[in-house]
Amino acid sequence: MSITTRRGLALAVAGVAFVATACGTTHENAPGASSGAGPATQACKGPGGKFTIGMSQANLGEPYRVRMDDDIRKAAASIPQFTVNFADAAQDNSKQVEQVSTFLTQKIDLLIISPNEATPLTSVVKKAYDQGIPVLVLDRKVDGDAYTSFIGADNVDIGRQAGQYFKQHVLPQGGKIVELKGLAGSTPAKERADGFDEGIAGSGITIVGTADADWLRDKGQQQADALLKAHPDAQAIFSENDPMAEGARLAAQNAGKATLPIVGIDGLPVPEGGIKAVEAGRLSATFIYPTGGAEAVAAAKKLLVDCGQVQKAQTLQTRLITKDNATQVYAELNQGS
Repeated sequence: MSITTRRGLALAVAGVAFVATACGTTHENAPGASSGAGPATQACKGPGGKFTIGMSQANLGEPYRVRMDDDIRKAAASIPQFTVNFADAAQDNSKQVEQVSTFLTQKIDLLIISPNEATPLTSVVKKAYDQGIPVLVLDRKVDGDAYTSFIGADNVDIGRQAGQYFKQHVLPQGGKIVELKGLAGSTPAKERADGFDEGIAGSGITIVGTADADWLRDKGQQQADALLKAHPDAQAIFSENDPMAEGARLAAQNAGKATLPIVGIDGLPVPEGGIKAVEAGRLSATFIYPTGGAEAVAAAKKLLVDCGQVQKAQTLQTRLITKDNATQVYAELNQGS
């Protein structure tokens, strides 16, 4: 074999080795591996490393998101290798894109993000992922699969369970209801609505009016007030989260419908959360929707410290909360806190 041929062969082998290394480390969950775990990333430095994590939060106007940040902060405090920097996008897509871009400039080791809306945040999430930075997406999804892992509950299933609760317990004979939806561009809003439609199918329950209230209590009250004025014969309200449901309760009281059944989602185990609202009778029921904060930190540790693998999707479990179990579940979830 000539020197030129040997040199060409060596370069070809080196090129294959480089491609294999890049595929194995830059995209830990590359196409074709989306159903399972991917290999460890270059970001892993082991137990002796120090890591900076950027946490990009959609907003802090929702108690659920405050709790998510608190769960991340608490979990990360037990891992001495971690420093977590938090950013609040205040429901502004452009601001969240800018904040994530700043994290990338700061050379973070891992990104955790709960996107305000899916499509506007997809590009910057992909940018981080393409740079070899592990990306953990919490609660709300982005388009495509350019991320390391999605951690969240099954919103279609939660909506379906809520619809079945209406069908079996709230209006078993059928009837008219109104629905408060979350932020239109966020995936939970669409998925919960789709699931709810499935849950009430064939029940005789009719949704006579809907409105987007952006997950916020004040807007929930405003929109519920308008819905109840437009549909005074509505017999119940389904709200896609608890703060909007609490706003709807105020609207119902103002409309002389203080006992109108209202069902929400989130079930935060805090004094102002949905579990206590059910216990007090302000809500008929809610569904626990875990924040995923502790699970995100555990996944970050596995990737960065343990040099391990994570699944492309981690589905968190939910639970129906009614007057019958609210006190017990609240106590269970606050043990040791």
